[in-house]
Amino acid sequence: AVPTPCAVKVADKIAEQFDNAVLLMLDGSKMSSDYRVPPIVMYDRKDARWTLKDKHTIMLRQWEETRAIAAQMLESGDHSLLVDFDSHLDDITKDWTNQTLNTKIAELACPANGSL
Repeated sequence: AVPTPCAVKVADKIAEQFDNAVLLMLDGSKMSSDYRVPPIVMYDRKDARWTLKDKHTIMLRQWEETRAIAAQMLESGDHSLLVDFDSHLDDITKDWTNQTLNTKIAELACPANGSL
């Protein structure tokens, strides 16, 4: 996955304010509950250019838990509740902060409910 010019422009603006900014992208071709490796591509800024980081240097805490929650949300259909900011601009009644979805994720992540 290669960042689009728009993604690079946004990342450049963020990097102007935060020295340690990174550009994270999801690899849609590897988005499935069966895929055991995080489908994340990461770029960091070196000498005014975004360079791909070696995937072996990226470590994600709680990846297995995240994968299990994502699988449950896909199975239940709750993933369709996700609202991105662009959708909010089309219809301002849509909550781009995704409070309902965040609550569902928190419930799934809570060990007390026994789902994981």
